[in-house]
Amino acid sequence: MDGMLEGQGGAGAALKQHLIDPEICIRCNTCEATCPINAITHDENNYVVDPGTCNFCMDCVAPCPTGAIDNWFQVPAPFGLDEQFSWQELPPRPALPADGGGVGEAVDALDEEAAALIADAHRGAGGKVRAPVSASKPRVNLFSRAEPALAKVTGNIRVTRSGTSSDVHHIILDFGATPFPVLEGQSIGVVPPGTGPDGRPHAMRLYSVCSARDGERPNTNNLALTVKRVAEPRPDGSVFRGVASNWLCDLALGETVPVIGPFGATFLMPDDPETDVVMVCTGTGAAPFRGFTERRRRLGAAGRGRLHLFFGARTPEELPYFGPLQKVPVAVLDQNLVYSRLPGRPKEYVQDRMRARAADLAALLRKDGTHIFVCGLRGLEAGVEEALSAIGREHGIDWTALRASMREQGRYHVETY
Repeated sequence: MDGMLEGQGGAGAALKQHLIDPEICIRCNTCEATCPINAITHDENNYVVDPGTCNFCMDCVAPCPTGAIDNWFQVPAPFGLDEQFSWQELPPRPALPADGGGVGEAVDALDEEAAALIADAHRGAGGKVRAPVSASKPRVNLFSRAEPALAKVTGNIRVTRSGTSSDVHHIILDFGATPFPVLEGQSIGVVPPGTGPDGRPHAMRLYSVCSARDGERPNTNNLALTVKRVAEPRPDGSVFRGVASNWLCDLALGETVPVIGPFGATFLMPDDPETDVVMVCTGTGAAPFRGFTERRRRLGAAGRGRLHLFFGARTPEELPYFGPLQKVPVAVLDQNLVYSRLPGRPKEYVQDRMRARAADLAALLRKDGTHIFVCGLRGLEAGVEEALSAIGREHGIDWTALRASMREQGRYHVETY
């Protein structure tokens, strides 16, 4: 199969086309580097798929960090490269002529093998996700690697206790007179200075914004990041140091950081004040949820909705923002701070605490407006999935069916790394 133009029926039949969503794409080059047949290319604006070359091998789907690569249209004629390069967002799905055989329907279903590959690639969230219905419209891709926004470092403080192995920093970036709008749950990209061992510039790293949309301080044009310094011992006694995390954690006040983005169009906080939001995280996965919490705290008790946090760390000293969390009103945030390395106590993980609060979570699952967000290290979603399945069995809830419905409604989101 040499491309989408072959093997798809005769005259009048719909053609299947693979497209990249420019609103979600973070321009990380993963898809182009992964494609084995050079079907993906880019210019200064977009990454695009050549319809005459793509053979739907799916090799690019799993590595994509945002899911932007996972878009499939049925089209009467393919969108060309020039069209794709010019897009700011995907076009409406084209209306196809009816042909009596069903191929005229504008659907994005693939063959069974491809569908299985997509399901496997999206096993954390369970499939393609949507933004919450009440979420504000995000602005994305305003600044590129070629033309980044320049932000000044106005804060850099460690938010885990000194002497612990978890060195997490809260970093504040001020954009001055350059507008840089973000919503809770979005991310920004940064590129560490210098080059890698191959002599090429470093790859872009993505970090979740941990402040509310109106700034780290209200009505300021700044934002904050939660960054953990990566310094891991190797078997030979040396230490692997993460290039981006160490650069960020060592930034001095007044230094300038080129910022790309913002990115993210689905992992967004619902604006509806009546909404209950369950937030499950470990470590720096708490970053977007700090933004969620600060947003709700500033709005006050405008509705009956509440935030429910399940936050895991090894000890209180290694839990970012432990002190500030104690000051958040109970009416805003139901806190479950969970520790796996407390002396003299058995290990407890977030999924264990979720099971311990099965009745409360079951009540939330039965509410039509409840949202669930999971953020943290890869693998966290497996424990959360097991806990929610167990809670469903205990309380007569078909979690598999409910999760599919919540995902379709933009109420279930997983972001792991």
